[in-house]
Amino acid sequence: MRIDHPTAAQMAQLRRLWQEAFGDEDAFLDLFFGQAFAVERCRCVSVDSQVVAALYWLDCSCGEGKLAYLYAIATAKACRGRGFCRALMADTHDFLRQQGYAGCILVPGNGPLFEMYRTMGYEVCSTVREFECRTGAKKAALRHVQPEVYAALRRQYLPAGGVIQEGENLRFLAAQMELYAAEDVLLCGTVREGVFHCPELLGDTSAAAAVLAALGADRGIFRCPGTERAFAMYYPLTDAPAPQYFGLAFD
Repeated sequence: MRIDHPTAAQMAQLRRLWQEAFGDEDAFLDLFFGQAFAVERCRCVSVDSQVVAALYWLDCSCGEGKLAYLYAIATAKACRGRGFCRALMADTHDFLRQQGYAGCILVPGNGPLFEMYRTMGYEVCSTVREFECRTGAKKAALRHVQPEVYAALRRQYLPAGGVIQEGENLRFLAAQMELYAAEDVLLCGTVREGVFHCPELLGDTSAAAAVLAALGADRGIFRCPGTERAFAMYYPLTDAPAPQYFGLAFD
């Protein structure tokens, strides 16, 4: 067993593992590997040169601490239950600690995964509120913003202890959806079949109906800071304070 950054010859294997684990289409993988991927931000487990487990991360920060947002953690179906994921996570923690990261953050996809990561030392650090609403009569003065403008505004809207996600995070986000700002509100999202899907709404949540009216969408599904649902988990690599809010999960 070897744990290291992937080689050029293993790139196709990474894509096959991703598709087996998550079912994403080639177009999405082209987007990820074109916008957010870097060899130095990927670790994989190889057995006889074949990738059997892998993970990726995107750089973010909280306070003075540099964090790694671990993403797309996967083990090949035929190799599950053999400790490869646990070995990969432990190795990645050690590697990131040596690189000066303060901690790791991730977003489990379901309830059982919360428990699995808890056994690896992760604890819930961020909760969110999710809500649906119908379009309103009044339209918000919504405007598109570029990633650099969105990044600056987001720093202003983040709650205390919020994780700053910029760089490759926002490039990846902007390639998938629109970034918007209006009076007292900042959000991102995309309309699919008349429904606006918003992975993060910051600021005045009561503006959601007016946002939908401006977009011409009948219904919206929004995620914002709140206490209703456990969302992100954190693993400390130093004694720096844990983050209190993580919002932009690429789920």
